[in-house]
This record gives sequence, structure tokens and C-alpha cells, in this order.
Amino acid sequence: MTTLRNNVQLIGRAGRTPEIKTFDKDRKLARFSMATNEVYYNQKGERVEDTQWHNLVAWGKTADIIEKLITKGKEIAVSGKLVNSSWDDKDGNKRYATEVSVKEIKAF
Repeated sequence: MTTLRNNVQLIGRAGRTPEIKTFDKDRKLARFSMATNEVYYNQKGERVEDTQWHNLVAWGKTADIIEKLITKGKEIAVSGKLVNSSWDDKDGNKRYATEVSVKEIKAF
């Protein structure tokens, strides 16, 4: 059951070409967004499409793969975990973010 803890799997499209940063000459970070769509019919029988946006981050070899394969609009499947962070902005307000830390990715 440990594999069920904090596990996220999504299939969707890259919302933008990943931003790649390199640290210490060989450690890479990839950041990008992903859209997932769900289609359903409301009580009136009207088709409704709901799009959710997700922020993704990947390190190391996964970031290398993302840099080579992923461009805006590319259909992808990712597996990873949710990571929450918080910080104080310049005005002293508390800010929060949730990202998917990508461990595996597949491009279609």
C-alpha cells in the first residue's frame, strides 16, 4: 500500500514549453504547466468541458527527458507526487502553491 501514498497520475497536454534551469553545471530543473480536460453533461443535457491546470516540476534525468521531448501542446502522461510550499511575498502576505513533482513522463 505504500505506493498509493501521495501518488499522482495525469494525462493531458503541456500548457507551455518547459522552462529549463541548470544548477552546478549538471543538475537540471524543468518547470511547466499541464492541462487536463474532463467532459460531462449537465442536468440540461448540455455538454460541459472542464479544464484543470497543473504546475509541474522535475529534476535530474527526468528534466533532461522533458527538455528533449516536451513542447507546448504535446500530449503527455505523468506520474509523481504532490508537493505543497508556502512563502511570504514582498508585502508580507502568505502565499501557497501546489506542484506535481514528476518522477516519470511519457510523450505521445
